[in-house]
Amino acid sequence: MGQAPSTPVQLFLLVLFVLPGISYQFVRERLRGPVVRESKLGERILRAVTASVVLDSVYAIALGPLLVRVVRGGAAARWDGVVRQPRQAGLLALVLFVLVPAVAAVGVSMWQRRRLPARYRATPSAWDHMFRHRGSCFVRVRLKDGTWAGGWYGSGSYATSYPEPPELFLESVWRMRPDGGFAGRVENSAGLHVRAADADLVELIHPTRAEPATPPEDRSARTDPA
Repeated sequence: MGQAPSTPVQLFLLVLFVLPGISYQFVRERLRGPVVRESKLGERILRAVTASVVLDSVYAIALGPLLVRVVRGGAAARWDGVVRQPRQAGLLALVLFVLVPAVAAVGVSMWQRRRLPARYRATPSAWDHMFRHRGSCFVRVRLKDGTWAGGWYGSGSYATSYPEPPELFLESVWRMRPDGGFAGRVENSAGLHVRAADADLVELIHPTRAEPATPPEDRSARTDPA
């Protein structure tokens, strides 16, 4: 266990019993998003092997004689078909190990989506969904002790993504009123780091002015989002 395949037969068996399932599982995760119960490596390998066995069984039933001819190469005593006809073998491997599992994953995902009462997005968390395509805006955070913090989320800001813990870097800091309102930008601010674990509320606020948003450094201190 844990050793790399050392013979062509071992390599062939590894590809046969693992690669179709890996292709299937990869496409499923891209369409469905990560699932907590499949985060462990052992379960992922087991699911990949199970999917490979199912697909290989279907291949054997539907294309058994063709697969034997390709591998054997037409000679009863020799199994050098892959060497004799590499193009056909390569095309067949691409279709059976990559294309068919991908199509099967798409089909299963579409069938499950039709049965679900609500739409499931592939974005792994609400935090990722909130910042994935976010433009410039103000952000205010209520910490667990009841105090407020806030600032400007612009091109120089950053939000972590799954699987990293939710954290936020705001490129400039604003003074906050006790009710959560913005009182003005802190001069010479170099940024603010916020951990979602320290907050019980994170709110995004569009600038109040109609013109395109610009970083607070270039805006009047009179611009108050709330």
